[in-house]
Amino acid sequence: MVIVFVLVGVAALAVLGGFHWYAWRRLVRDTTAGPGTARRVGAALFVAGPLLMFAAVVSERAGAPFWLQRTLGWPGFLWMALALYLLLALLAGELVRPLLRLALDHRAATRRTAGTEAVADSGTGSGAEAVAHGTTVGVHRTPGVPASTEPAPKEPSADKHTEPAALGEPGQPEEPRESGEPLGTAAPVDGPLAAPSRRLFVSRVVGGAVAAAAVGTVGYGTYGVLRGPAVKRVTVPLAKLPRSAHGYRIAVVSDIHLGPVLGRGFAQKVVDTINATQPDLIAVVGDLVDGSVKNLGPAAAPLAGLRARHGAYFVTGNHEYFSGAAQWVREVRELGIHPLENARTELAGFDLAGVNDVQGESEGHGPDFDRALGDRDTARACVLLAHQPVQIHDAVRHGVDLQLSGHTHGGQLWPGNLVAAAANPTVAGLERYGDTQLYVSRGAGAWGPPTRVGAPSDITVVELASREA
Repeated sequence: MVIVFVLVGVAALAVLGGFHWYAWRRLVRDTTAGPGTARRVGAALFVAGPLLMFAAVVSERAGAPFWLQRTLGWPGFLWMALALYLLLALLAGELVRPLLRLALDHRAATRRTAGTEAVADSGTGSGAEAVAHGTTVGVHRTPGVPASTEPAPKEPSADKHTEPAALGEPGQPEEPRESGEPLGTAAPVDGPLAAPSRRLFVSRVVGGAVAAAAVGTVGYGTYGVLRGPAVKRVTVPLAKLPRSAHGYRIAVVSDIHLGPVLGRGFAQKVVDTINATQPDLIAVVGDLVDGSVKNLGPAAAPLAGLRARHGAYFVTGNHEYFSGAAQWVREVRELGIHPLENARTELAGFDLAGVNDVQGESEGHGPDFDRALGDRDTARACVLLAHQPVQIHDAVRHGVDLQLSGHTHGGQLWPGNLVAAAANPTVAGLERYGDTQLYVSRGAGAWGPPTRVGAPSDITVVELASREA
């Protein structure tokens, strides 16, 4: 098993290194004329970037000093997102590159043809005009002197080799040289840009477009996370919900991921957004933090300000078990949030239950559906809080009416939604499984890069509807 893990790690590092070499080659080497400051700076960037990314992940998982995690987190995790979109943009650029070359070659060929025709037309016109005026093309005539008495133009001596004028001498136009080409070497005249110049031009155009697209995408995606989650509203009809509970509003928030990057200020934005919806109940469905209570207790403090008519409830996510689930359960209780550890509470109109995350099985505290749901009154509607959508199958077997989950982030970084879809029954939104409905939030924060592309963050207000109403 250890050997397999090592081999997978080596393969992953080889792929990572190969991509960065490819990106350096396309974006740095191919866009510079030769060794110099620009190439050295580019090489340093493509070495430092992956090292910072690797260090950011390792420092967080190893529990390094928090100041070090924060120092490495921003540049390291942002490079992770940038590397992804550089790769995608470079692959798209490989399709554009030959098309741009063909366009430039066609343009150069068109200009060569037009230039040849212009020279031919010019020569024909001059000869005809000369004949019409009784003159010889290329021979200077002296007024008043018969043509027969004019001295013939001197011909070059047959026994002497005549050297062409050197490039750059008076009377000889100097042609453009490729950047980095030895002085005195003429570029082939086949259009506005010689062949080497066209290759450099294409590389710079494509490379510039790739860099701009990747930086713009990551920049916009990061801005979307830092400005805070948007509010979504979903109405879910429940067959067993009584008329008295019609319109009951549950604010669902998941995957806040407070950590080295997203801190206290972000937590306050989440609290303010939730409170502004004036919910009846708040459901925090896991992955609240990425770190210990010691490091992140101050960042989580604003959660004490959550306000709802029937309070706030919490279930663990997989990241709580990476961060010390037991200490965080105690911490959220002190913040006024009620943990549901394989437990259930009866509210007016329905039962609210919660189960631990699947990751808790590694510590002997995994989900226990029988404990949470085994002795309930099945005539009452039941809403279950469970971090991962894969827990829906147990929920169906236990007659749950609605499961509220997170975990997927909606893929977070496109095309990550394709990967998330392969591992989860539902990536985002509301779907039905038999008599059980599942709603999956995209989450409020982000793990790793504080960036989302194609999967905007959200806090969802789920409004329960009674069919009796």
